[in-house]
Amino acid sequence: MEYIKLSNGVEMPLLGYGVFQVSPEECERCVSDALSVGYRLIDTAQAYFNEEGVGRAWKKSGLKREDLFIVTKVWISNGGEDKAARSIDESLRKLQTDYIDLLLIHQAYNDVFGTWRAMEKAYKEGKVRAIGVSNFQAGRFFDFAHYVNVKPMVNQLQCNALIQQQAIEPLHDEFGTKMMAWGPLGQGAEGFFTDATLTDIAARHGKTVAQVGLRWLTQRGIVAIPKSAHKERMVQNFNIFDFALTEDDMQRIAAINCHDTGTISFGDPQFVKYLIENYG
Repeated sequence: MEYIKLSNGVEMPLLGYGVFQVSPEECERCVSDALSVGYRLIDTAQAYFNEEGVGRAWKKSGLKREDLFIVTKVWISNGGEDKAARSIDESLRKLQTDYIDLLLIHQAYNDVFGTWRAMEKAYKEGKVRAIGVSNFQAGRFFDFAHYVNVKPMVNQLQCNALIQQQAIEPLHDEFGTKMMAWGPLGQGAEGFFTDATLTDIAARHGKTVAQVGLRWLTQRGIVAIPKSAHKERMVQNFNIFDFALTEDDMQRIAAINCHDTGTISFGDPQFVKYLIENYG
């Protein structure tokens, strides 16, 4: 496994297992399989309704807590200092742990500054090892990071070979923020697995397109969290550190960027209205 170092010195695996859209009923089995394959970073969220499954899986795994890296996120409906603080304690209970390795604000809505104050307090109290945000696009990210005391250590964004998030990288660098990729295997970007450049590079390395896509991210220093309910696919996605893409490979993939900032406009009033009214 390869790691990145966050701005506070915490080391984070560059490859993890995501449980978005894994049902509560399936989550324990899927996370148990992922841990047996070798994954040590598990990414969940309050809004996924499967934190309990993550907690049960790691507790049954026989692994030491310090060998795991657990990520969860505060949802919109828990926005604000008091509600966020209570939700953090609830996540700790569901995950069966005394601390969370990385806690993120899931969406840039509701009282995000109040939520951050609760997260900063949890960080200072040792309930959380690192804090960050998710789905904060460039303008919102700068406004937020400029005013908070503890700068976001991570920004989790839709990111893959066709959605590269190149434009926001200078802002991340300004605040010492690392990127984490959701949808690393093309979610929201049609043609990922049939792209001619990716298939050609995969064939030359004797790897799958998914493995090339994940390796491209990790070589950029971006944390990737692929999801699969099938153990054999988990194994394939995990086996990406036995080869390296050449500089020419990296440049060729960089040239296929199709939707740099993603396929979801998080600033679209209709999207925000839908999300808050239906899930907030």
